[in-house]
Amino acid sequence: MSEQTKKIMKIIHTADWHIGQTFFGYERIEEHQFFLDWLTAQITALEADILLVCGDIFDVANPSAQAQRQFYRFLKQATTRNPGLQIIIIAGNHDSATRLETPVPLLEEMNIYIRGVVPRKNTGEIDMERLIIELKDRNGKREGWCMAVPYLRQGDYPPGDAEENPYGKGVKRMYDALLAAIEQRRQADEAIVAMGHLQTCGCWLSENDPSERLIIGGLEGLPEDTFSPEITYTALGHIHREQWVNKQKAIRYAGSPLPMSFAEENYRHGVIFLEISAGKIIRQKKIPFCPPTPLLRIPRHPEPLSDVLLYLAQLPEETEHEAAPYLEVCVLLTGPEPALRNRIEEAVQHKNVRLTRVVPFYPETTSAESSAGFISAEELMDPWKMLQTVYEKKYRQTVPDYLARLFRTALEESYSKLEDTHENTTH
Repeated sequence: MSEQTKKIMKIIHTADWHIGQTFFGYERIEEHQFFLDWLTAQITALEADILLVCGDIFDVANPSAQAQRQFYRFLKQATTRNPGLQIIIIAGNHDSATRLETPVPLLEEMNIYIRGVVPRKNTGEIDMERLIIELKDRNGKREGWCMAVPYLRQGDYPPGDAEENPYGKGVKRMYDALLAAIEQRRQADEAIVAMGHLQTCGCWLSENDPSERLIIGGLEGLPEDTFSPEITYTALGHIHREQWVNKQKAIRYAGSPLPMSFAEENYRHGVIFLEISAGKIIRQKKIPFCPPTPLLRIPRHPEPLSDVLLYLAQLPEETEHEAAPYLEVCVLLTGPEPALRNRIEEAVQHKNVRLTRVVPFYPETTSAESSAGFISAEELMDPWKMLQTVYEKKYRQTVPDYLARLFRTALEESYSKLEDTHENTTH
């Protein structure tokens, strides 16, 4: 190995694994194992010195024993097959910070560093030193410094004066303090890498994605100046779409390796590979990963049930030779269809798909109708009028007779029970 090659630090950046996630009730153990085996192979093939995992290792704070075994088995295999590999992991908002840190004394013997909580000294001050980790190549030579900052909740950052956005200012103070501590000891040619699990302003979010849990309606979005230009590279997690932050190539989300919802159907999944020399990025590229189980939406745009059933009839029959796609069915309805789910289930019973959900769509109303669709106080006082208003707005037709009879019967029974309750209370 040449002297020039020795001076290049190779880093793989990944995030948002969500091990243990169930996809509409389906276990994803094999999918996650497929990714972890692929990642281990990439670490070996690329001769990576460092693996950065930026949060949401698990999907829930209390992962199953199987999910935890899968995670720790990966750590063992990755470090066994790649002697000298350094792994740095931070907790995300889905993780239990304390649970993630429990095996730290053992893992640090394997060159694996986990930062789940913001450590504090006996005085109550943040222990910044615990969040600073030396970055070393496979030969143990220091090539840089890492700010391993886990997901920050309210109060996890240095306090300040009353501010318009105390969260954003507090997080910036955290990174600035860590940078100042590093600058006191780093050599001129050593890189500085920041890790975080957070949302930045201007990042591209998934629509209707429940797995990207944002707080305070997105008000915690951090401005790009949170991260100093002195930082060589900022490795981020939390947002599942891989992207640069405001086109700054030194600040990047790795994205999720597996789609967490149908909102991520067209995402480009993978990991980020970096080469850093003399404190500068000399190469940065995405290593694409193809999830083993595809997502399938039929039809692409909602169509009437009769047409949808014809599409489903053309699906291939069950097979053991390939992973059955996750299926979402979109149906255009003009009124209630109580047996909709059953009819779809019967249509795909022997097809090579895994039905996740059936999504009903209804004809859109005009903007004028939408603006006039508010429920008046009078309607709120009259359940029958409220039903009529909501039904007509949603289905664009009057309430059918059979449904009207059922509703009136239920309403009369409710009034009768209320009267009985009032009479018993009075006596």
